[in-house]
Amino acid sequence: MSLKTIWKDYKVLIVMGTGLGLVHWGWLYIKSSPIFQLKTENVIAEPGIVSYVMQSDQEHKEK
Repeated sequence: MSLKTIWKDYKVLIVMGTGLGLVHWGWLYIKSSPIFQLKTENVIAEPGIVSYVMQSDQEHKEK
């Protein structure tokens, strides 16, 4: 089998496999990059969420 025959017969698999590999490699690169990591010590909850949680806690305590 020559490279021309392999390319002709398996073009879709080669292109899609390479594309899928590059997408996964990019995703792993982004996930491992320190720029995109959330710092948990500086995360502040939104006031709306805090007030909702406090209200639901009070409702459960009253029951």
